[in-house]
Amino acid sequence: MKVIIFGLGNYGVSLAGSLMEAGNEVIGVDKDPLRVDAVKDDVTYAVILDSTNEAAVRTLPFKDVDAAIVAIGENEGAAILTAAILKKMGVRRIISRSISPLHQMVLEAMGIEEIVHPEQESADRLSKMLHLKSVVNNFEVDDRYSVTEIQLDDRFVGKTIQEVGFRAQYQLNIITIIREQTRRNVLGGMRVIRESVGVVTADTVLQKGDILVVFGANASISAFCE
Repeated sequence: MKVIIFGLGNYGVSLAGSLMEAGNEVIGVDKDPLRVDAVKDDVTYAVILDSTNEAAVRTLPFKDVDAAIVAIGENEGAAILTAAILKKMGVRRIISRSISPLHQMVLEAMGIEEIVHPEQESADRLSKMLHLKSVVNNFEVDDRYSVTEIQLDDRFVGKTIQEVGFRAQYQLNIITIIREQTRRNVLGGMRVIRESVGVVTADTVLQKGDILVVFGANASISAFCE
């Protein structure tokens, strides 16, 4: 996948790093030469450019770009204008960060369908992790449903998924299980890594230390964790 990220602040750089690690091609854009210089070795291309200048934006290599992400967070006006330029250019997929309710309203009025709120989403995840101690990570699908990583309670160790009754008793679907595995490295040493076991079945036996990746209603997840 090829992605252009506008704005190389903390969020933009973090996002670029995650995308690069996943094997994607990332073009990072910012008008600040220091920011561009700091990230140039960590992305595919780094460009010094004012994204509020339509003529300048049109010089970027949008051919075969899968998504343009507006990650600008410190300048709401610049973020809005950048999104507007991309919309005018007909970029097929625009994902924009929203930093205020007004910003959100303007993006929606422009027809930007994919809007993210990194600060709020991070705060919500942290709040849920603190409140529900067995929650390792959480991704909200919408206001009612989430995909959540849950540390397996010891009372379920040795039981199968069917015996626990995740669907019948807790109204939860197990997507997969993350489990510690021992692997030998290139030097012959042993290392412990976490891997998905893949698709689980009703007969999959739960082991101590397992992390369950579940999908369900937020109320059901909370009830199970409590």
